[in-house]
Amino acid sequence: MKPRHKKLAIITAGVAALGVASVLVLNAFQSNLVFFFSPSQVAAKEAPIGKSFRIGGLVEEGSVKREDSSTTVRFSVTDTAKTIPVVYTGILPDLFKEGKGVVAQGKISADGIFMADEVLAKHDENYMPPEAAEALEQAGKAQKASLAQ
Repeated sequence: MKPRHKKLAIITAGVAALGVASVLVLNAFQSNLVFFFSPSQVAAKEAPIGKSFRIGGLVEEGSVKREDSSTTVRFSVTDTAKTIPVVYTGILPDLFKEGKGVVAQGKISADGIFMADEVLAKHDENYMPPEAAEALEQAGKAQKASLAQ
């Protein structure tokens, strides 16, 4: 084999290896990607059914119901325009309270109940995830516009 052919073979093998590595990295990234939706978007059926995503907003006042014999909790997440019921089995964060910001990750069932795998609460009074704050702001604008009409 001539030196020129050896160089060409090495370059071709390197480009092929780089291509395979890129495909594997992008595939892993895409499978771990989790999108955020507001309760209004979930109610409008914009959220994927059967795929994991995050929902964020405020825990609706008076909606938290704990089952006596288990760690299952039922509550509602609202963006002041729409409300989505959530079911979570596990230990809630210490900062989880009615009227406070929350982000839950899980899947929406066919009957419209969000089955959460993870619940995150805001860490202080001044913080809310940017997506949740924007969703609440948009829902508030939409609600004001509908009241003005």
